[in-house]
Amino acid sequence: MKIIIAENMEEFNEIAADIVSRQIRNKPDSVLGLATGSTPLGLYALLADKYKKGELDFSRVKTFNLDEYRGLPKDHPQSYYHYMYENLFSKINIKDENVNLLNGEGLDPYKVCADYEEKIKAAGGIDLQVLGIGHNGHIGFNEPGTPFDSVTDLIDLSERTIEANSRFFESPDQVPRQALSMGIKTIMQARSIMLLISGSGKARIAAKALKGPITQNVPASVLQLHPFVTVILDKEAAEYL
Repeated sequence: MKIIIAENMEEFNEIAADIVSRQIRNKPDSVLGLATGSTPLGLYALLADKYKKGELDFSRVKTFNLDEYRGLPKDHPQSYYHYMYENLFSKINIKDENVNLLNGEGLDPYKVCADYEEKIKAAGGIDLQVLGIGHNGHIGFNEPGTPFDSVTDLIDLSERTIEANSRFFESPDQVPRQALSMGIKTIMQARSIMLLISGSGKARIAAKALKGPITQNVPASVLQLHPFVTVILDKEAAEYL
């Protein structure tokens, strides 16, 4: 595991963008696993800027998103479908047929999840998986207690996750109680992983995940077992390392 502590958020985003850019340049048909939330926004803005400047070509890149809320329509402002097109896909030359997002409106969520696993396999697996971490150590929406051999599935969100995500909604009551998420095994099968952690609010869980015991109670701690993980933190998030 390679741990990088950035001086500020500008450097944080630049390091992350350089890693993704290098992956695409080395393998133009890369398969990327993508995350949502506030942490990757600077990364996506830089990637869009690099495309605009002619420095990156996404025409052969395929993407798979980590997760999606259950029951939110695609055009809902808090759906991850909306997030990805708003912040990245509409600003680069990726082909719609190469974009893969979990369908939170599917009538049979378990079939949606099983089909997603098959699509990842058919694409040859994920080359680089971008991750964030929840305040309780979740990766994707894999809450504490999730078995490390889990695959893409329907997840019941914890009260802490609902509370943390309520800032994006008008009230906690509007936050969906379920989500579809790549499993921990699915994430760990990526050839390389980039974990982004920023802010003082993530400092304690960062220390537990990166330096503490490997336990299902801190799902992100499983990343210690992956051979190719790069962790990028700002100084605030690295306080207890």
